[in-house]
Amino acid sequence: MGITALVMAGGKGTRMKLPQEKPLIEVNGKPVIEYVLTALKNAKKIDRIIVATTQITPNTTTYIQHHHPNIELIQTPGKDYVSDMGYTVQTLKLGVFLAIAADLPLVKPEIIDTIIECYHQSKKPALTVAVPKATKIALGMCVDYSFVEQNQELVPVGINVIDGSKRYGDEWLDQAICILNHQELTVNINTTQELQIAQHLLHLQQQQ
Repeated sequence: MGITALVMAGGKGTRMKLPQEKPLIEVNGKPVIEYVLTALKNAKKIDRIIVATTQITPNTTTYIQHHHPNIELIQTPGKDYVSDMGYTVQTLKLGVFLAIAADLPLVKPEIIDTIIECYHQSKKPALTVAVPKATKIALGMCVDYSFVEQNQELVPVGINVIDGSKRYGDEWLDQAICILNHQELTVNINTTQELQIAQHLLHLQQQQ
C-alpha cells in the first residue's frame, strides 16, 4: 500500500522577479509543478496526492482545479513552509506522508520510490533527503543552507517523509538522513540561472 504525497506549492518565487507564481514557472513549456505531479503519479509507492497552496498562489489553485480535478487541494495560512505543512497534517490528520517542494522538475518516480523505501528501512518517524553540496555546486546551483552528516557537507533537497501521527505542531522528530547523489535532486528553481540550468538538463534528458 502506498502513502500520501503532499506537494508544497505556496511560494511566490519573489527572488526570480517573474510574473508567474513559482509553481507555474514554465520549464521547457510546462509548469514546473507538472513535472513533480507526473513523477508522483507514476511512483509505485504513492497512492494519494495533495497540493497545498496559499493565498499568494491563487493561480496555482485554479490550475490544479482545471487540469487535475482528481487531485486534492488545501489552502494553508501561508505563514511558512514548515507551519503550512503542520497545518495540513493536523487539518487532514495525515499519517505517513512524503512532502515535496513544487520546484523539482527533474525528479523521477523511481527516485520517489527509493526515498520511501529509505524511510521504511530507517525505522525513524522522519526522514530528510539530501545531496552532497559539491554535486549541487558543480551544476551551478545556489546553496542557501548546508549541514554535515557522515563526514559530508550536504544540502537538503526539499523532500521529507514524516509520520504525521507522531508530529505535534512544529516539534522536530528524530530523523534519518537519506543521502542520494542524484543530479535530478540537485535542481530546484529559485533564480533565473537555476531555471536555465533546469531547462538545459531537461533538454539533454529528452535527447537521450
